[in-house]
Amino acid sequence: MSMPAIFRTCPETGLKIHGSAETLIKINAVVAVVFLALGGFLGLLVAMTRWPAVHLLPAEWFYLVLTGHGINVLIFWIIFFEVAVLYFASAVLLNCRLATPIIAWAAFVLMVVGAVMNNVAVFQGESSVMFTSYVPMPAAPHFYLGLILFAVGALVAVFVFFGTLVVARQERTYEGSVPLVTFGAITAAIIAVFSITSGALALIPAFLWSVGLVSHVDSLMYRVIWWGLGHSSQQINVAAHVAVWYAIAALVLGAKPLSEKVSRTAFLLYIAFLQIASAHHILADPGITSEWKVFNTSYAMYLAVLGSMIHGMSIPGAIEAAQRRNGFTHGMFEWLRRGPWGNPAFAALVLSVVMFGIAGGITGVVLGAEQLNLLMHNTLYVPGHFHATVVAGTTLAFMGITYPLVPLIFRRELVMKKVAQWQPYLFGIGALGISLFMMGAGTLGVSRRHWDIAFTEAPVPYDYPPTAYLMLGLNGLFAIMATIGGIMFVVVIVSSILFGAKRGEAEIKRNPVVFQGGAVAVSGYGSEGTLRLPGTVVLVSLFFVSFVLYYFINWKYLSEVWPLH
Repeated sequence: MSMPAIFRTCPETGLKIHGSAETLIKINAVVAVVFLALGGFLGLLVAMTRWPAVHLLPAEWFYLVLTGHGINVLIFWIIFFEVAVLYFASAVLLNCRLATPIIAWAAFVLMVVGAVMNNVAVFQGESSVMFTSYVPMPAAPHFYLGLILFAVGALVAVFVFFGTLVVARQERTYEGSVPLVTFGAITAAIIAVFSITSGALALIPAFLWSVGLVSHVDSLMYRVIWWGLGHSSQQINVAAHVAVWYAIAALVLGAKPLSEKVSRTAFLLYIAFLQIASAHHILADPGITSEWKVFNTSYAMYLAVLGSMIHGMSIPGAIEAAQRRNGFTHGMFEWLRRGPWGNPAFAALVLSVVMFGIAGGITGVVLGAEQLNLLMHNTLYVPGHFHATVVAGTTLAFMGITYPLVPLIFRRELVMKKVAQWQPYLFGIGALGISLFMMGAGTLGVSRRHWDIAFTEAPVPYDYPPTAYLMLGLNGLFAIMATIGGIMFVVVIVSSILFGAKRGEAEIKRNPVVFQGGAVAVSGYGSEGTLRLPGTVVLVSLFFVSFVLYYFINWKYLSEVWPLH
């Protein structure tokens, strides 16, 4: 006989919170922050080595650290946190019990064991194959096995999420359609099934090859299948952090989407077309037809870009509409000037939207065009781009939602609130600098994975333009800034969980976390129903002008290399 579900009612939002779901949200989020701290430290070492004036690590250590950095921040930190988001978006927002908590715990254990096993393999040496782990570069068997166990655990957690949706529907714990934040989480979960399955199809043969049970793994086919994991896992992030954007806007301002139906359609475009863009990682590979490459990276990919552009209009539009509804109606930009910039969740939201949309979105389209990809393929432009998407976009958004969730889920007051106020700015600007200066170095041709751009003692010397050295020096400085911002986040969150004052009725009245009406906005169905958004129209227009100019500038660069053919 199963034990009855134990709930508490959140005094600020009125939502029913299942005890098992709350515990699993907490533990997944805490472990996520641990891997963020580890991966962030390794990233600083990478940046200090790429800085020619410092050049911290020898070659063998550089590639080991680069491998650990990529896997810890791109896989472990983000997916642990996304599992917490999935449980929040299902059990909490739908007021229902979590399906099969025991299986959810088993998934968590598998993920932890897999992540630790993979890190052990990396730091033991002989597994410096970097995030992509391309065959025929060999890694230790437990490198692949760790990733496989982690992927199985993550997949099980996704199915627990789907089961929770079924429980909510059967027990009628909500009315009408699921909230938009939950719909975004469903999008992320569907993409996760595709992504993790692709990873299994690549990593299981690689594991069998590493233990000698398979004699050969085709390197070209491995790359095609592996990028179904490598790129699509980042599309899980996109869907998840867009859902988080809507959640923060609702909690902090009571904002609703401009149109529920349009925003949901944008999420559906992600499901149908985002994975196709994985092709832009293999555009320089032989053996794949140009027709396939052009279709996947042009016509089909632009439909996924359309989804992001819809959210790029809807999020700032929702903020403007909410601010105007809240009384900030003077002029074109009072709603923006008078925003709660001292609230770290709001600051993280705005910075994440702007940096992801401009630095990440525009450069992603450029990288995804087959012809333009020739200019940047395997240069530092590529990691520069995904630092804009995954760091300035996803990581900053996840940091932002953590600030209200600590008081709501952990029921603790934030400590060091001034530090928390400055943290998103320091981390966000640092991440943006990393991105821009790596892309600048990549535009000058600097190799993506070479540990020494000076080619010291190389048999055949090669000189990059002097500006490239400046770019990587500035990259190092901004990496230090981002690291300080990351340390601030970890210190504030961990200290708040351990030492923050418990939130009772007095603390809730004195320091409310959720804007009046925010709970309804985040957990219900509804649209702002207005397009009178002059400020948003101007901002979006500036974005489009920047997009067009940058796109055609790169075509001009491409025309300059045509005589070389």
